[in-house]
Amino acid sequence: MTCRICGAELPEDAMFCGDCGSSTSATPESRRRWDPRPGDTTAFERSSPPKSGVISVPLDGFHAVRQLRIGEVDEPRAGRDFVGGMPRFVLAFSTGETRTVFGTGLIGRKPLPQPGETFDHLVQVADETLSVSKTHLEFGEHDGLLWIADRFSGNGTIVRRPDDGALRCEPGRRYLVPRGSRVELAEQFFTVV
Repeated sequence: MTCRICGAELPEDAMFCGDCGSSTSATPESRRRWDPRPGDTTAFERSSPPKSGVISVPLDGFHAVRQLRIGEVDEPRAGRDFVGGMPRFVLAFSTGETRTVFGTGLIGRKPLPQPGETFDHLVQVADETLSVSKTHLEFGEHDGLLWIADRFSGNGTIVRRPDDGALRCEPGRRYLVPRGSRVELAEQFFTVV
């Protein structure tokens, strides 16, 4: 009898191989470890890495202009820029980049929504020190003000409002961020204009 794993000669009544220790009933297929990775090998085209510090990617399915019914008027509130009835905010980053956002979004080194989540923007911050988490914070709009929520980032988020001191954000909790506030993402920051 021959071991099917290593090919060593075995006595007829052997239960295990003396060379490799395998059972005499073992086969190369039975010894192969199960691979937990999915079998999908679909190739995705990756865009070239950003040359600037921040990019903003609008997601599919979002229409910037809200459809109005006949006779309905979309009136902007005084002193604010609006896109399709939603306030527009300018985020001025410490890298010198600015991004105009509205609706909802994620900010981080490589922001990625969880399954079932949808956002209007994914704002990527280039941070060579890796102090900013991949998905650092979430933002949205409430009554014409921007809100942020730390997404359990490694180094946390601090908000410095113009009329208040520094406030460390509790992960998962929303904080209103009026215009003129500075939001610190570890070693990077942005100001809401």
